[in-house]
Amino acid sequence: MIPKDEDGWRKKLNAQQFHVLREKGTEPAFSGGLHDNHAKGTYMCAGCGGKLFLSSDKFDSGTGWPSFSKATGVETESDRKFFMKRTEVHCKKCKGHLVHVFDDGPQPSGKRFCINSAALDFKEK
Repeated sequence: MIPKDEDGWRKKLNAQQFHVLREKGTEPAFSGGLHDNHAKGTYMCAGCGGKLFLSSDKFDSGTGWPSFSKATGVETESDRKFFMKRTEVHCKKCKGHLVHVFDDGPQPSGKRFCINSAALDFKEK
């Protein structure tokens, strides 16, 4: 069940997950538990369990966050904070903030979905 208010989200998520998913925060680079994960499986939204990324689309971008060349259950919107133009990525199902997508990823997509580990759960295959 997806919480409908802030109190519900605070009960469901730990402090770091709440900060990332609901307050649009970012975890420090190289600090997340899934950054160096190489197992096969599916990356799910930590907020609602929605399917977001496949391990076959994960790559090491050297940035310190899990990076993917393709996504499934996400939506995007323009982010103009900090005097930059970026594209913010959200979970399509619960609208949780995942972080950003950039146009410097590997071909054929050319995309780099740079995602906080705190926003993800991993289901091993």
